[in-house]
Amino acid sequence: MAYLAGTMVLAVRAGAPNNGRGEDTTARVKFAQMRNGRHPYVSAQAARRWIRETMVELGTVPSPVTRVGKAQNKAQKANTAADPIQFVDDDLFGYMKAGAKKDDSATTLRDSPFMLGTLLSAEPVRITSDFGVMSRGVPEPVLHGHEFYSADLVAPFLLDVPRIGTFTMPTADGVGRPNYLTQEQALQFADALAVGATTTQFRGQAAVRLPIEERRRRASLLPGAIANLSGGAKQALHYGDRVPALMVMAPFAGGVNPFGHVIDSDPDTGVRIRGDVLRQELAAWAGEWTPPVRVGWRPGFQDQAREDFEKQCEEEIAEGTIVVDHPRTILLQLAADLNEGRLDGWFDDPARP
Repeated sequence: MAYLAGTMVLAVRAGAPNNGRGEDTTARVKFAQMRNGRHPYVSAQAARRWIRETMVELGTVPSPVTRVGKAQNKAQKANTAADPIQFVDDDLFGYMKAGAKKDDSATTLRDSPFMLGTLLSAEPVRITSDFGVMSRGVPEPVLHGHEFYSADLVAPFLLDVPRIGTFTMPTADGVGRPNYLTQEQALQFADALAVGATTTQFRGQAAVRLPIEERRRRASLLPGAIANLSGGAKQALHYGDRVPALMVMAPFAGGVNPFGHVIDSDPDTGVRIRGDVLRQELAAWAGEWTPPVRVGWRPGFQDQAREDFEKQCEEEIAEGTIVVDHPRTILLQLAADLNEGRLDGWFDDPARP
């Protein structure tokens, strides 16, 4: 298997974890206007930043960021070091760093092996407007407003495991999937080759690949960080837990995610995993995935929906085809299995007839 596909749910209670553009003195939350009402959301960019910062809290060294272009009439941008050899977050989250206009050879970019969708509310929500007063030591109080909401936010994710620690090199004509190193970066692998890195062909392109021990370690950092996830805006006023309340994931041979309709929302009971839909999807993709399907479900979150799901999938749970446990337990065990070599088959593309 090559891809880890899944869907996660973050339970936001009276929070404002991702703000939109403010108006006057009011901070607005982000929402999507849909047919049945407003669905607040957290952008994938924000959630990916939470994961990056949690990885730093757990001990990884982040890629340094440099801002380019200070004049108002010039394009402004910010680049990381764009060095996936040295910095794990450049490897896992991707980057684009453009060279000078006269030197295209210095341009380097990488698609993210970790893909995450928008964390969108499963149901329409009435967003609450609140206001505060700053009156300490001023003759006339100053009013300011902000918004918050309660919602269960759902997002798909996909991890391309073989691409972790694997870097294709630019072709002479510039053709190729954008995961490449500059020629200068490629030369840096001369030293790495002596300690276990290898040259290889990866999905039809020349590539260099870090040792399996390092790729295991890097892959394990993502579930480890999500198991300890923290972050978001307005924490001083609306502190909240960011570890997923619910998630489902399984390894697949191809870059598909069949779980789009597995987690939905019942108008009476709220968000749920539909066991009947999961069983049908797994049957439809037979031969393209390997058990177990890992389901993380926090105690106290939608208990009735959990009881219904476990009845619908009673046979699969008894056989071990589906494993249900606390999301943190599931994620930390997955991180340990990756890091300790029990899932090494995930790090290569499956053979196709």
